[in-house]
Amino acid sequence: MMFGAWGNPDIDSCAEIVDIYFNTPGPHVFDTADMYDRGTSETFLGKILHERLVSHSRDSYVIATKVGNPFDDDPQHRGLSRRWINDSCDNSLRRLQVDIIDLYQMHRPDPLTPLLESVTAMHDLVVAGKIRAWGTSTFPLQLLNEIITVCRDNNLTPPVTEQPPYSILCRGIENTQTGISQFAIENNTSLMVWAPLNGGWLTGKYTSETSPAVDPDDSSRAKRESDHFDFNDQNMRQSKTDLVRRLTTLASEHGMTMTEMALRFTISHPAVATALISPRTPEQTRDLCSVAATPLSSDMLASIDHIVTPGVTVNPRDNG
Repeated sequence: MMFGAWGNPDIDSCAEIVDIYFNTPGPHVFDTADMYDRGTSETFLGKILHERLVSHSRDSYVIATKVGNPFDDDPQHRGLSRRWINDSCDNSLRRLQVDIIDLYQMHRPDPLTPLLESVTAMHDLVVAGKIRAWGTSTFPLQLLNEIITVCRDNNLTPPVTEQPPYSILCRGIENTQTGISQFAIENNTSLMVWAPLNGGWLTGKYTSETSPAVDPDDSSRAKRESDHFDFNDQNMRQSKTDLVRRLTTLASEHGMTMTEMALRFTISHPAVATALISPRTPEQTRDLCSVAATPLSSDMLASIDHIVTPGVTVNPRDNG
C-alpha cells in the first residue's frame, strides 16, 4: 500500500480501497514501508485499520512493513543498523497504531552494517514481541544464503519471506544460476512478489508511443521510477510493446484480460505465496480484486514461455 503523496493522498479514497479489499476473499495482507511518503503511508493505513477494528478484528489480517531504505534526508535514518531497526520499528508501531507488526522486512541490503548485527536485531524484536516474523525484500541469492547460515550458526530466528520483483516480463527468480525460487522452496521461505504488472506494462496501458513520463495526470510508481520501468528508453519501450502485444493476443484467446493473465501467472509459481498489488484508486482496486486467484493451466504457462523465456528478465533494471 502506497498511501499518501506516493500513491493516493486522499485518506477517504484510501479507506475505500481498504474496504473494497476487505470485501474480497482473504487472507488479507497489507504491505507498506516506513519510507513511503516519509511515514504517511503507514499513518494512513494505521488510522484506517484502527477505525475498522469493530468489523475486522486485528487477527483477521496481516500487516507487513519495511525498514532500511532512506526515510528522509538524515543519513542516520536509513540502513539496517541495530539502532535504526529498533527506532524505526517503534516509529512504525506508533504510526500503524498496533502493538505488534506481523511481518517486518529488511527493505534492501545494507553493505555498511555487519549482517550478524542486522539479523540479531530482527531476532531480538521477535523475542521482545514487537514483531511476529521478519523477512527481506529484493535480496540476492548469495546474501539470502548467508543470512540462513548466520541464523543457523547463531541460533537466531530466520526470515520467513522474501519480496522479489516477478512478472511475465521479469522472471529472474526462475534463473537456474541466480534465481531465488529454488532457495525459497528448500528453506520454506514464502515469496511475496512485487511489480506483478511490471509497472503497468502488463495492463496494456503503455506502448512504445505512450509513457507516464510525459503524462501530467499520471501519478503512478512507473512515472516516479521511469528509468526503472523503461519509459525513458525508446528501444526498450518498443521491445516491451512487441511482447505485450503478443501476450495480449494470448490472453484474449483464452478469454482473459492481460491483467488477469499477468496476475495469475505470478501465483502459478509454486514458491510464490502472494502477488502484491498497489492500486491507487478504488476503481483499480475493484478491477484487480476481481481477478480469480487461481493458477494458469500448464498449456497456457507453456505458451507464455514461448513468448518470454523462463528465467529471463527483459530489462535487467526491473530486477530492482
